Amino acid sequence: MGTREPVALQDFVRDLDPASLPRVLRVCSGVYFAGSIYEISGSECCLSTGDLIKVTQVCLQKVICENPATGQTMELDPTFPGHFSPVISRRSYETLEEMVPRWSPSQLPIYFMSPYSMVTKAGVVFEEQLFTLEAVEVHLGTPYARCIHKRGPQQVVLHLPLSQKGPFWKLESGTLQTLPQILQDPALKDSMLICPNLPWPSLTLKPQYEVQAIMHMRRTIVRIPSTLEVDVEDITASSQHIHFIKPMLLSEALAQGGPFPLLTEILEVPEGPPLFLSPWVGSLRKGQRLCIYGPSSAPWRLLASSKGRKVPRHFMVSAAYQGKLRRRPREFPTAYDLLGAFQPGRPLRVVATRDCEGAEENAEIASLAVGDRLEVLGSVQMLGEQGQDVDMLMCQRLSEQAAEDEAGTDEEVEEDQEQILLPLFLPGGFVEELNDGRRYSLADLMAQFSLPCEVKVVAKDPRQTDDPLVSFGALRLEEKITEPFMMVGLDAQPGLCFEIPPRWLDLTVVEAEGQPGQPAEPLLVEELTDAFYYSLRKLPASKSQAPPPRPPKRQSLREQKKTSSKESMVKSSQILENQQTPALCRPKANTMPDTSKDKSSLYSKIDTLVSKSLKPKVLPQDRGKRMEPKASSMPRKHCTSEREPAPDQDPFLDVDAHNYEEIVENFRKTI
Repeated sequence: MGTREPVALQDFVRDLDPASLPRVLRVCSGVYFAGSIYEISGSECCLSTGDLIKVTQVCLQKVICENPATGQTMELDPTFPGHFSPVISRRSYETLEEMVPRWSPSQLPIYFMSPYSMVTKAGVVFEEQLFTLEAVEVHLGTPYARCIHKRGPQQVVLHLPLSQKGPFWKLESGTLQTLPQILQDPALKDSMLICPNLPWPSLTLKPQYEVQAIMHMRRTIVRIPSTLEVDVEDITASSQHIHFIKPMLLSEALAQGGPFPLLTEILEVPEGPPLFLSPWVGSLRKGQRLCIYGPSSAPWRLLASSKGRKVPRHFMVSAAYQGKLRRRPREFPTAYDLLGAFQPGRPLRVVATRDCEGAEENAEIASLAVGDRLEVLGSVQMLGEQGQDVDMLMCQRLSEQAAEDEAGTDEEVEEDQEQILLPLFLPGGFVEELNDGRRYSLADLMAQFSLPCEVKVVAKDPRQTDDPLVSFGALRLEEKITEPFMMVGLDAQPGLCFEIPPRWLDLTVVEAEGQPGQPAEPLLVEELTDAFYYSLRKLPASKSQAPPPRPPKRQSLREQKKTSSKESMVKSSQILENQQTPALCRPKANTMPDTSKDKSSLYSKIDTLVSKSLKPKVLPQDRGKRMEPKASSMPRKHCTSEREPAPDQDPFLDVDAHNYEEIVENFRKTI
């Protein structure tokens, strides 16, 4: 295959020896040229005149079987189990007896056909249809040739006398071969074949291949069908100086696992807003040489946010960070956050920072006041209003003296402690009671405590020249990130080394010539943009956490009015029932002691005095007129002592109508 003459791609592949791969081809001309882009077998491929293709592998896809007499075609799988025999020559005979001399069984079977159609007593011999002479039989002293003709899936058996006149064409065939053997023999290219397993007398085979090749600036293998109508030229002999540039993504370099270090050149930077607020971000541009030192050794990273400022800043801290941290009291906005921070075996004590009212319908749900001290015990379940199980937070209310008397006996402490239940959706405020002055490393802190956790950096990492975490009064460690990072450095700045997440910053690079330098200490703290920070918080690790429970639905205004009206009706019915029960009012009448044994009680004296004092005075000018008494402010049953109240009426039913000042004044005079 050292020829430089342009040939069709199909012919080149058919004549190609797989052992001679790889081969370098140049596209000369064809249908696809001048930069036209076509979809080829699922891959976008641009074949222009002058393009170079480095063929690395050729795979047989299918074989098209064609009947040359009718033009019919069928598709054969590359694993077709039948055998083929090539037609070497075609000789003409006048009779069948000439074609089978001396009836030698060793020469059977014999394949033949007739150039013309002929009608015999046994049947019709069609034009140029293959017949197989399997045996010679004698009937009534006359020799006959037992011939088989295939018509599709059916076989037709004809007994033709050996004296049958033709002409007939005897097909001289070679040895039977498998499909791969036939296709690998260059001498049998486009030859007429005979296959006993197929219904056609003769056929030709047209294989179709898939060419796998490498092209300039293509990251993946290009797959080109051999039927593509292009002419190619083999330039393998003069292509030793040609180097095919194969781009590579950082994620691909990470998946390949080396070899590292690798000196590369940036071809493309992903579009989008920046991820980090670091000076090296501006250096990631096309043409910049980048040293890839391999995967980062840090197994995880932490997301941290500053506290105490109007606009918080967000950072990513590597697990290799060696600064010293001190714990700070955590703040919990809800009871659900308390449950998330609770660890069995580790006491968690908090102080309430907001007043919270308990549930009126459930006395077990306690109220909280500012300053209440609680110790979290865990979660329990209780039966809800609709019969479902509701998760609650069980806490122990601590007295003010409990902290001072912790050294005393357990019995005394238990007397001042009360277990209460808090709904997880309780929108309270809690702050942790913390008496821990230890200095932790980041690894020890993650091993002993759960996230989120609030800390203060009291000593910076000695390996970092500039540690931004020291300047903050408080940091909130929020989320652990386990995504892989690549440690890279800029060739122009040997002392600068940083880590890149290929998942979000997948640079396209190409291998460059040169020797990469030694890696420096990577940056362990990177400041993040707000957009990248919140995208990290949306990772599946964060989504796998169960959301906080939804509080019960509040009644609408209409439902509240219905409920209040029902309650008022129930209360009024209870009042009426109490009013109709005289036994409930009699004790009130007997609360005053009797002053005499006479029938006239103290109340009757008071009523008499009151009636006299309230009697209207008649003026001289009005003596002749008819006087109508004014309606007294007191009821009639209290105006005179001679009338007794009805037995079924409460004497104190209209007690609000009394003039209490007059009653008291007359009561004093009577005493």
